[in-house]
Amino acid sequence: MPPNWKAVLSCAIECSRCKNPMRPDAPRILSVYDHQALCSDCKRKEEARPDYEETFKNTIGQCLEDTEILQGDPGGYCYHHFYPYKCR
Repeated sequence: MPPNWKAVLSCAIECSRCKNPMRPDAPRILSVYDHQALCSDCKRKEEARPDYEETFKNTIGQCLEDTEILQGDPGGYCYHHFYPYKCR
């Protein structure tokens, strides 16, 4: 987990894949592959990849281990790989 992830990712102004702009109120979500901010369309494409399920499981396990949180991470770095968020 990058130490400054909130500053870098939470208000990303463009999707890291398609480079389309993202308004502050547009939902974004982190990729389970490279931990970059994605738009909803690119996240759907990511979820369709054949290796997504295995990568998903590995990412959440590693994320929780890295953050040393056993009961989840509501509103934090791990959480935003699986639930959309908006720039604050």
